[in-house]
Amino acid sequence: MAASVALGATLTAHDRRILTAVNSGASSLSLAGSSFIVLCYLLFKELRKFSFKLVFYLALSDMLCSFFSIIGDPFKGFFCYAQGYSTHFFCVASFLWTTTIAFTLHRTVVKHKTDVEDLEAMFHLYVWGTSLVMTVMRSFGNDHRHLGAWCWTQTGRAGKAVHFVTFYMPLWGAILYNGFTYFQVIRMLNNATRMAVGMSSQTFVSDTRDNMRALNRWGYYPLILIGSWAFGTINRIHDFFEPNHRIFWLTFLDVGTAALMGLFNSIAYGLNSSVRRAICERLDKIWPERLSRWLPNNLKYKNLQQESELVLFKTEDQ
Repeated sequence: MAASVALGATLTAHDRRILTAVNSGASSLSLAGSSFIVLCYLLFKELRKFSFKLVFYLALSDMLCSFFSIIGDPFKGFFCYAQGYSTHFFCVASFLWTTTIAFTLHRTVVKHKTDVEDLEAMFHLYVWGTSLVMTVMRSFGNDHRHLGAWCWTQTGRAGKAVHFVTFYMPLWGAILYNGFTYFQVIRMLNNATRMAVGMSSQTFVSDTRDNMRALNRWGYYPLILIGSWAFGTINRIHDFFEPNHRIFWLTFLDVGTAALMGLFNSIAYGLNSSVRRAICERLDKIWPERLSRWLPNNLKYKNLQQESELVLFKTEDQ
């Protein structure tokens, strides 16, 4: 989907085959990663807290986005439209779900609100509704036809402008919002840590520092979207101003990084300590002797001793 507007007459058939292979390979990795998170949510009841439910919706969107991206070669008719619309819809939904996670974290940690679960219906309306509107809007100025492994192509500047407005503007809005939100959360916890040190409250200092270790990595999560779509954004801008001069290496990076978004999200958002604990506990019940050989007792739950849970999970457990 991301590379559909970048393919044109200046790219040879060999170039297109390479891009198709890159898209299929990277999308398959994302499909596997996001499917694993979805499967964990469905199998482990202890993970079905509201905070991880949002991660489940994110992984589900990534899974469907990757699936439609690797359908490949929809020659014409219904399947052509299905691939174009579905891929755009679920890719938009994916990065919108990251904003709901950031909002929930901010509301819980910074504003100390406990009503986030009551907002689930609003989250669904916001994500699926916005995705639908953006997808329908993108149909204006588009010429649906087969082109390599993609089906949605923009012909003319009007279609390309609509594509930018309905995908890349919301995307970078989500990136800016996530970055600002995580910055506020981390700054608040830094201030709390300094206050605790001044008060010599060792217990509070220890808890806050544990929270900081868990949240510091969340501060890098906006970089996932940036890394996934920076080359795509540059490629769209270049294609808008130089439609007859396609750059293969830029399109190559565009396709590869965008298709890996689902894998990046599944690792960053999904593979937290709660998931690892659930997997270890289940494996310990099934193969206790083998697990002991694979993971010595002093290492079996090392991640639980060294990493604190995300503040969101802690709040729900209290």
